[in-house]
Amino acid sequence: MAGGTDTPFTIPVSSRIQRLPPYLFARLNTLKAEKRRAGYDIIDLGMGNPIDPSPDFVVEKLAEAAHDARNHRYSASVGLFNLRREVALKYKRKYGVDLDPDKEVVVTIGSKEGFSHLMLAMLGTGDTVVVGDPAYPIHVYAVALAGGNVISVKLGNDEAFLERIEHVLRNLFPRPKLVILNYPHNPAAMTVEPLFYQQAVALARQYGVLLINDFAYGETCFDGYHAPSFLATPGAKEVGVEFSTMSKPYNMAGWRVGFCCGNSEMVRALSTIKGYYDYGHFAPIQIASILALRKGDDFVQAQSVVYQKRRDVLVAGLKKLGWEVETPRASMFVWAKVAPQHLAGDGTIDFALRLVEHAEVAVAPGRGFGDNGEGYVRIALVENELRIKQALRQMDAYLNGRKKHQRPSSLATAKGRTTEAATGDHPHI
Repeated sequence: MAGGTDTPFTIPVSSRIQRLPPYLFARLNTLKAEKRRAGYDIIDLGMGNPIDPSPDFVVEKLAEAAHDARNHRYSASVGLFNLRREVALKYKRKYGVDLDPDKEVVVTIGSKEGFSHLMLAMLGTGDTVVVGDPAYPIHVYAVALAGGNVISVKLGNDEAFLERIEHVLRNLFPRPKLVILNYPHNPAAMTVEPLFYQQAVALARQYGVLLINDFAYGETCFDGYHAPSFLATPGAKEVGVEFSTMSKPYNMAGWRVGFCCGNSEMVRALSTIKGYYDYGHFAPIQIASILALRKGDDFVQAQSVVYQKRRDVLVAGLKKLGWEVETPRASMFVWAKVAPQHLAGDGTIDFALRLVEHAEVAVAPGRGFGDNGEGYVRIALVENELRIKQALRQMDAYLNGRKKHQRPSSLATAKGRTTEAATGDHPHI
């Protein structure tokens, strides 16, 4: 036997892992888990993880389909044809968009998986992608994992934002390959009108760049606002694709069903990658999703009303705290600027840690979404109104010292508690 050595044994992980930026939510997730294990009732408004149940008729269809042994076999990596057809029918019904279910629709295991694999399909080492800042983290992480480079541009939802993107496209060589859009936006809850997409498509055609729109919150809209689909823009299918998901509008986050629709070559590239990586989603989940798309419009609208009521409670409470906040027209988040006296010289990551420690409330620090998120926090509308009011009282007690700390009532806790499954380390926050 060879002699021993004192040299530590190391595991040489791949360069793509080493290229990932620091995960800035890790400390916060660790503290939340520690506090919960110690018996504290943390009101978690940090992660966009709906606590409301999926539609009963969808759950019943899942159970029925799961009892059919024919559905226990491998599925198709691109998704069942009937589900892809139902997606196309919904796009036609809701947005007036014609889609070929065979060539322009692919089912993904949530939009996050689809987006990440599309980056692998579209990018080579050194390719460049333009992303708004702040950004949903996977829009940065997936590019890095695919070997690409991110050019961050200060986020906006207007002509000035597109001009900042154009400046990059005009002056950077080699020219960027992709531009990532995300409206309604996560985390900033920004929305756009159809004219924005018309200008974006014109920009893409002028500079030969491809567009991807993350439309995960497209159906969670308030006050009569209807988020436009990027694909409804003339010429959009020539230059890009759009991702959507069942997670938020149908309360089906854990089901992991998403879609990529649009440009047939981009859809084909993603389908090719998926053919190597997976055998498709469990068929009963897809069958139940067909029913959700077919009969769930009223449910989606009712859930938006639920989120709107929570939004109103949260926005009013944050304004009383002295924070700057705009009332969002869509998404399941409120993006709020923390009052300077409450930050007390800290960045938002340290502020969020203090809030968990002393107020037993978790929010997502804006710095975790990019440099331009500093000074802000993202607050998710995932708890009921009683729990949101309780969270605001606890924040007020800690930040302003106005009243004695008050524990949640057993009724509010029982109705609004976020499941323990949401307490781990979630890079997709």
